[in-house]
Amino acid sequence: MKELAKRFIDKQCVIYSFDSCQYKGAIKEVTDGAILVENDGKLEAINLDFIIRIREYSKNKKK
Repeated sequence: MKELAKRFIDKQCVIYSFDSCQYKGAIKEVTDGAILVENDGKLEAINLDFIIRIREYSKNKKK
């Protein structure tokens, strides 16, 4: 998952975890055990062991 998460650095993403939580923001850093996500100027670390899906999204996407 670490190598796959690195593909999303500096992109706006939705991150899904085992406990049905969703995290939104730009992935800033990927380490051995966690990813660092920035959302509205605030940083959050998420354990890589609990991530099941990462999806890129665009805030300005037209439907």
